[in-house]
Amino acid sequence: MTTELYLIRHGESVANVEPIIGGMRGDSGLTARGREQAARLEARLEVGEFRADTLYTRPLPRAVETAEYVGRALGLTPLPDDEWHELRPGEADGASVEEWRARYGGREFETATDPYRPFSPGGESWATFLLRVGRALSRVVARHRGETVAVVCHGGVLEASFYHAFGLGPTANRVSFAPLNTSITHWRHHPAEEGGAPRWALVTFNDAAHLRPAEAEAPREAVPTPAAEED
Repeated sequence: MTTELYLIRHGESVANVEPIIGGMRGDSGLTARGREQAARLEARLEVGEFRADTLYTRPLPRAVETAEYVGRALGLTPLPDDEWHELRPGEADGASVEEWRARYGGREFETATDPYRPFSPGGESWATFLLRVGRALSRVVARHRGETVAVVCHGGVLEASFYHAFGLGPTANRVSFAPLNTSITHWRHHPAEEGGAPRWALVTFNDAAHLRPAEAEAPREAVPTPAAEED
């Protein structure tokens, strides 16, 4: 029994625009533009493009706010699940991106010279982040076989889903991803059959048809990942 998994990136956030490192301290929710993006997504989903059995989100304000719009459209109450958190930044939470680079050698982290290096003291490394998201993906498809699940999450989680589906580790060659705010990425998971292995199928990536062209020019996630490029 297959599982349909829709990963939805949150709307544009204040942390995106500043830009600051948007963990629990640094995240102050969506911008006015982000709320407009989320409202357009809600209107799109209200017409029944897909129905979901369960909706998850992570209790960071930008994800929670976006999940309220998605929940209304799907008729679901968002369930908080900490495993869908963006890369946990540690001490750098709330600092500007430039402060992070100056204090913690962020440029080295971005170039992935050491994928096991924490983002800052007390934070996750790229390797531990991939492990956590992979565990979340494995758990959700095991728990919801034959169902449709939506998750309001973050750009880094979307990137990590590709590494998990393709079986790539933290030292693999990097590929740049630029998921738009409120975009939809649809995965289909086929469980292992006798003598075989489970399979992931990518149905759509970065689908933001509900946005006007100008709104689709969204900033990157506030927490840079090793693949992040200079803006």
